[in-house]
Amino acid sequence: MLLIPISSSSSVLPQSFFNSTSSYSSNHHSLFLSNLSYPIPHGSRKLKTLRLRANFWESIRSGFVKNNNSTQLVEPPSIVDDEEEPLLPVEFTLVERTLQDGLIEEIIFSSGGEIDVYDLQGLCDKVGWPRRPLVKLAAALKNSYMVATLHSVMKSSSVSDSGSSGDNGEQQQEKKLIGMARATSDHAFNATIWDVLVDPEYQGQGLGKALVEKLVRALLQRDIGNISLFADSQVVDFYQNLGFEADPEGIKGMFWYPK
Repeated sequence: MLLIPISSSSSVLPQSFFNSTSSYSSNHHSLFLSNLSYPIPHGSRKLKTLRLRANFWESIRSGFVKNNNSTQLVEPPSIVDDEEEPLLPVEFTLVERTLQDGLIEEIIFSSGGEIDVYDLQGLCDKVGWPRRPLVKLAAALKNSYMVATLHSVMKSSSVSDSGSSGDNGEQQQEKKLIGMARATSDHAFNATIWDVLVDPEYQGQGLGKALVEKLVRALLQRDIGNISLFADSQVVDFYQNLGFEADPEGIKGMFWYPK
């Protein structure tokens, strides 16, 4: 078992395509988050909402100023402590239901912790993704800005009622990875969501939507307003219903391939 701890302090790995580059064909679309008002639990909600509705490249250009056909870098105001606060892991129950056999199933969302790359590889197999080296899977996870997961936890009703956390209770619980999404970022302006996948047995229950929404809200809480992703043609509508749009202001996603 190879467990990969998710560290918020890890540097972002550029070009770390979780999927093999050959899978990114003309059938993939670049989608960008815009015209959306996700709830922000902290202050300055109005500012964050307006920033999403502003010109797409405004936050990127805001660090530069043109002067007589030349471009100068505008230094940000100095601050005493410019270290980024660590991302605190979040974990809560999305769904709880009683199955016909009497077992209780909980669907747990988590934005931190450890991921077994063998479990992740098995999940990728279920959705039909091509296999990739485990070392690269581990590197992609380690260098991601955020990693969100969904786990199914099965337990007997007696364990749930007693709230036992002892050995007997743990033996009656079964935990299974059923979903994941991750994001890379420059920790300031931009983030890209990658590898949104849900176990086919759990698709059609709104779990993929919940996974993306929770990830987007977490990025907005970090004041990252330019959020993009790449989508297969058959799931473009799914992401558009979540507030993403293709080619905002005529901007095109472009790819370079070795020839």
